[in-house]
Amino acid sequence: MASNSLGRVFRITTAGESHGPGMGVIIDGCPAGIAIDPQFIQHELDRRRPGQSSITTQRKESDTVTIQSGVYQGLTTGAPILMLIPNEDSRPADYDQMEHAFRPSHADYTYHHKYGTRDHRGGGRSSARETANWVAAGAIAKLVLKEAGIQIRAAVSGVGKIGIEIPLEAFDWDFAENNPVRCPDPSTSIAMQTLIEEARDAGDTVGGIITCVIDGCPPGLGEPVFHKLHADLGHAMLSINACKGFEYGSGFKGSQMRGSEHNDVWTNAGGKMQTATNRSGGIQGGISNGMQIYFSVAFKPVSTLMINQETVDSSGEAVVIKGKGRHDPCVVPRAVPIVEALAALVLADHWMINKLY
Repeated sequence: MASNSLGRVFRITTAGESHGPGMGVIIDGCPAGIAIDPQFIQHELDRRRPGQSSITTQRKESDTVTIQSGVYQGLTTGAPILMLIPNEDSRPADYDQMEHAFRPSHADYTYHHKYGTRDHRGGGRSSARETANWVAAGAIAKLVLKEAGIQIRAAVSGVGKIGIEIPLEAFDWDFAENNPVRCPDPSTSIAMQTLIEEARDAGDTVGGIITCVIDGCPPGLGEPVFHKLHADLGHAMLSINACKGFEYGSGFKGSQMRGSEHNDVWTNAGGKMQTATNRSGGIQGGISNGMQIYFSVAFKPVSTLMINQETVDSSGEAVVIKGKGRHDPCVVPRAVPIVEALAALVLADHWMINKLY
């Protein structure tokens, strides 16, 4: 199985299965001399971990991370950083009925067809358990970007058909981190939580949208052709389990505008070059322009349902399956730190490329 790495200079390679002994990530290319705060890394993982509220999976994982190499006396050495996260509450028996059945909208059939075998225990490598690796590595990337003055924040802007109607500048980031849905709008969060609870109680699931903003990014990050900054961000976001869409700046709404409406006019505000509007989402020609970068990521409803579903098994025989175990009725509350982590990994990679070349 190839393609378990992300990045060109600041590069991560991950390993582990959902119900195996644990997860692991190696970071290569992290510069030396970066102050590492283990408590911050653990805090980021705590934001992602299961069992943190009544509307997330009740799998009990502490996601306790240990740094095995690449850090000495609190500073990165420039050597590869290895981090390990054990699986403490794996229950592979919950998936016995799935050993030969192809679950609807999962990776079961595609893995089976591509590799001739698959790990049916929670999906193995296709499980969202893999994202613990990304969040741990993303925390290191955030610490690199912190020294560059770059801040990354994300929040839930939609659940099902319920969406917030406030602009980005009105997002209440503190509130977003202190409600179960991670919604930045107090007037909408309760309705979102109610919708998730209704889906959960019915044995069903619901999708949603996460919006991410990046402040302090200087102009010049990104390449003009095949590694445009927005293309690499899209590649990373579309790698997240259950992700179905990515848009940045004006996105699809921009297609409904005329050029005279859409263009971001450059101004000189007290010697600082900036645009009067930011429909470009902080990226022009694939390169950051110094304005705020913002994008949204759409997630489908979780495919594992606690109700009967018809499918077929590897012999082509019709079977009926029903989800068992612990699953999220909606992924977006726990996906917020995942989106931030991947954005940080992409930005850290482009930051290092800019420094080197």
